Amino acid sequence: MTTILVTGGTGTLGRLVTERLRADGHEVRVLSRHAQPYAVDLRKGGAGLDAAVAGVHTIVHCASSPGGGDEEAAAHLIAAARRAGVRHLVYISIVGIDRVPFGYYRSKLAVEGLIEESGLGWTVLRATQFHDLLVRVFAILSKSPVMLLPARVKDQPVEVAEVADRLAQLALAAPAGRVADMGGPEVRTLDSLARAYLKATGRKRAVVNVPLWGKAYRGFRSGGHLTPERAVGKGTFEEYVGRIGGRGR
Repeated sequence: MTTILVTGGTGTLGRLVTERLRADGHEVRVLSRHAQPYAVDLRKGGAGLDAAVAGVHTIVHCASSPGGGDEEAAAHLIAAARRAGVRHLVYISIVGIDRVPFGYYRSKLAVEGLIEESGLGWTVLRATQFHDLLVRVFAILSKSPVMLLPARVKDQPVEVAEVADRLAQLALAAPAGRVADMGGPEVRTLDSLARAYLKATGRKRAVVNVPLWGKAYRGFRSGGHLTPERAVGKGTFEEYVGRIGGRGR
């Protein structure tokens, strides 16, 4: 039986990864800022982190914060993993972080670099955006009578449970470096995704596409965050919003 540590193990992705690994009979430790007995703020590191990684064979690093601190967190995690003799570090990243000049993406790319240079056995999986992220964004945007969307931008949302399955598989395999990207089954305009959300939640809103500016917007508009050649996901956005219905409001 392998001992595996899942960072961000109470989050949307980490919780599912933990469930799958435990179902396979593995000992899984959940690390997050508030989950005992391994309540650790990765941005600060410390003795609690060393205790969490002691005796661990594999780490699945799902913890992330768009608000900043990912690089510091990864540096602390890598240092603790090296001290503990961890054999394998698996990291979930995002498709297009090397093509779209967006602040959060730059941080994710920097973390990939730290992992590659860590001296640990490592695996990195890049995935497209999860369905639930789009739902959270649309819920905010639809609070107004007019739903404003960035013009000419597409997305390729993927089912988080499918990404969790893939991460669990990778965690139980040998270090593989950068593996093939994982994208959702369809490349869709934000307009069509927003209308599917509104229909599923019973909201009536005018949808208006607004041209924006800046390098990040141009990167998204050009599809740098998409991977149509790796549309391996099965679950569609309509299926997801159909399941959550009014809970997506």
